[in-house]
Amino acid sequence: MNQLFERFSKRAILFCAIALFFVGYAFAQAPAEKPQEKPAETPAAKTLEKTEEPPNAAQIELLETKYRFETNGDSRKEVHAVVKINSELGVRQFARLNFDYNRNFQSVEVPMARITHAHGGTSDILASAITDVPNPAVEKFPAYQDVRIKSVRILGLQPGDSLEYRVVTETKNHPLAPNFWLSHSFDRTGVTSKQLLELDLPPSAPIQMSVRPDIPSAAIDDVEEREVRHIYRWNIGSLPEAGSQASQPDIGMGNALSWDALAGKIELILRPQDSAVSDAWKKASELTDRLSTDEQKVRAIYAFVSQKIATVDLPLGATGFRTRKPSEILTRGYATSEDKFALFSSLAAYFGAGAVPALVGSMDRLSDQSPSPSLLSELIVVAPIRTEEVSENYWTWLDPTLEVAPFGAVPAKLRGREALTGRFGMLSESPFSEVPLELPFSSTQKVKTTASLNSAGTLATKINYALRGDNELLLRVAFHKTPAEQQKEIAQYLALSDGFRGKVTSVKTSDPYDTDMPFEVEYELTQEKFVDWSKKPVRIPALLPLPGLPDITKKPSANSKIDLGTPLDIVLTGTLRLPDGVTGLTPPGTSVKRDYATFASSYSATANLLRFARHLNFRAQEIPTDRSIDLNTFIHAVQSDQSQIFTLEGSPAARAKPSKPSAAPAHPSGASKP
Repeated sequence: MNQLFERFSKRAILFCAIALFFVGYAFAQAPAEKPQEKPAETPAAKTLEKTEEPPNAAQIELLETKYRFETNGDSRKEVHAVVKINSELGVRQFARLNFDYNRNFQSVEVPMARITHAHGGTSDILASAITDVPNPAVEKFPAYQDVRIKSVRILGLQPGDSLEYRVVTETKNHPLAPNFWLSHSFDRTGVTSKQLLELDLPPSAPIQMSVRPDIPSAAIDDVEEREVRHIYRWNIGSLPEAGSQASQPDIGMGNALSWDALAGKIELILRPQDSAVSDAWKKASELTDRLSTDEQKVRAIYAFVSQKIATVDLPLGATGFRTRKPSEILTRGYATSEDKFALFSSLAAYFGAGAVPALVGSMDRLSDQSPSPSLLSELIVVAPIRTEEVSENYWTWLDPTLEVAPFGAVPAKLRGREALTGRFGMLSESPFSEVPLELPFSSTQKVKTTASLNSAGTLATKINYALRGDNELLLRVAFHKTPAEQQKEIAQYLALSDGFRGKVTSVKTSDPYDTDMPFEVEYELTQEKFVDWSKKPVRIPALLPLPGLPDITKKPSANSKIDLGTPLDIVLTGTLRLPDGVTGLTPPGTSVKRDYATFASSYSATANLLRFARHLNFRAQEIPTDRSIDLNTFIHAVQSDQSQIFTLEGSPAARAKPSKPSAAPAHPSGASKP
């Protein structure tokens, strides 16, 4: 989650909900079979069943994983699992087993899948239950259909049964061979009772291995075959949760000599051959010949690659880092992150710009780990831009895979992390560069609400957002990825996250592709029974979103910093039109100033029109821990202002017949939890 949304705790609702719309596919699940009729149970039996219900829907009693690596880079992985099914949920979870692979250099076989029934007997899964299909993410993209899923449908599974299966994955002639690598993490959720891991390694390879300190020591055996091989074995029961180091593998291993050497090898695979690069120069000419500066040209190429070439959402390395010819990418109009780099690099070479691939890891610091491609999760493009003002290039970090990211905007989850760039283009003196923490523009959030309250107590509200920064990027991508007929759902989640109740009746946005301007979202919602005029006095909160605040630090650790998130300027304004005969009393405003943040509010009433305004500006990204008390004071002042209420006096001149009052009147923000 990005820094801004870490600050906005209530935004977690929106983030999780929007994430549902980003799921490119979901593997089909076999429908649960109708359970067999059970004999009548005595009350005592029912009580026993309830008290002894297993904590997990399914318990993995054994998970055994064996790897064998060869000096030429080939490998074999065998998984043997025994799973006890405890409930119908467990049946659904294991109704289908899916195994990803790339048939260009891998094969998957399932030599055994067997059910041992609770009431006796066994049944083997037939070969007809095994299918081999393209990964759903590439169904519409023929160029990537070597990326596949072997799927086993488990029929006849019931609560109380045990499922046992073996799956073997072989890798031969991987593009990065003779390098081989491994990143393995044990289950830490308590779902797995016994975990076995065996690594069978050739002794001649210069292998580097890293093991987390809380992993029990391995038993190391030398086994005489035709040559001596080193075998490492782990026998693991339960392990504590990984906590903040969850992204770090428990066992890391590889035979790459250094991160620098690995970066060079991946870069050579990613970058198209010289003969293929020139095939893209006709398009580069169309895009850049009329432009005068390097920045204009890079912007034009970035806009084309990000917006005109559809992104195929495959994990980094799913194709072995191989890329297609730029001419083919242009013809077909779609690309993975690797292919988007290849196309960008080819187009930029037309006017002498040398783009660099930046491979961002799944953790903040890659350099602390053994060199391994499996730790690389994202690829972004770094482009040099020459200017007349300075003699040296400056580097611009770009993410064309999001399709609608503003120029130079990289998702917050990647900023500040180490990226493997090698020494190409002398971006850094080491093989790692840090993804810039700052955005290329100031982050702002302007929200305007226009509301009216009628004599029946119904509230109609129009909310307009104009966003720049991390919130902007999140909503741009969300609305870009979501079909028009489902965008009301996104607006409904947005309303909920900002404390507004009611039903969204319409939503519209600015063009997600217009990335030079702030992204705008406007929706209308209606909330019946917002107030009950028969109750006196009638009190309401300000009809404004709640600006996010950092978590209050109670006991900051020594020598640490308090993270305030990305600097952000939030301006909230709104009006409420009351029915004739009703006026409002407004609370006093608030003003709090610090060097790291400021807050001001003002409220007024004229006749039957109420006005609200709040302005929160976080200027610093972090402050020393010794200022935690001062920060707490600032936060409490803002929270106190947010809890202020308005009192409505009088009665509507033409009030509709009052309906039965609700037990707990809803409020748009602040007065009650959504």
